[in-house]
Amino acid sequence: MRFKLLRRRLTISAPRVAVRSALPWPLRWAVAAIVFGFCAAIALWAFEFGKGIAGLDAGAREDLTRLRQEVGRLRDERDRAQSVANTAGSLLTSEKAAQEQLVTQIKGLEAENRELRDNLGFFEKLLPTAATDGVVIRGLQAELLAGSQLKWQVLIMQPAARATEFTGRLEITVDGLQNGKPWTTVLPGGLQALQLRQYRRLEGLIDVPAQTVVKTVTAKVFEGNNIRAVQTFKF
Repeated sequence: MRFKLLRRRLTISAPRVAVRSALPWPLRWAVAAIVFGFCAAIALWAFEFGKGIAGLDAGAREDLTRLRQEVGRLRDERDRAQSVANTAGSLLTSEKAAQEQLVTQIKGLEAENRELRDNLGFFEKLLPTAATDGVVIRGLQAELLAGSQLKWQVLIMQPAARATEFTGRLEITVDGLQNGKPWTTVLPGGLQALQLRQYRRLEGLIDVPAQTVVKTVTAKVFEGNNIRAVQTFKF
């Protein structure tokens, strides 16, 4: 009986035996991770060691240092160029403001000079001349302005020392050529009412059509239907 049992255990007909590890699976995973990390560290060390032997690391460091120096130099040049640009912009702004101020002052001086010249001409016309009775036109001026307009001025006087009040009408006529053909226009609204004792100064604007060349401006003073004074200004 014992022999049979011993033979069963030692022959093929012996019962199967299963061998299992005594380590739990979390511990087995931890061991595997440690082994994998160790292998990776060895591979990385071998890679770095190979680069050092081949001299690749030294060249990369030199290139990196050189590139950093180049970036620093370019940054300094950019800052200097920006500073120069800012200074130039400030100077241009100041110069432009100064030029605009000068232009404004010049325009003001030109307007003042024109006004003084007109006043001087006006008072010169007030100087007494040969004794004349009735109404006279002492000054008629005309000037073409931008925007196709004509500005006219006229000074009408009674030179007599004790002149009575005059009541009449003023007519301004502009003659010229439009596209090569004769052209004439008068004050808007026709004749202008006029009333004075010693002198009166009048002025106004007349629109001039495009392609028109003004030749003369004529001022006439009417008393009733009679012309009392005439003067013509020629361009």
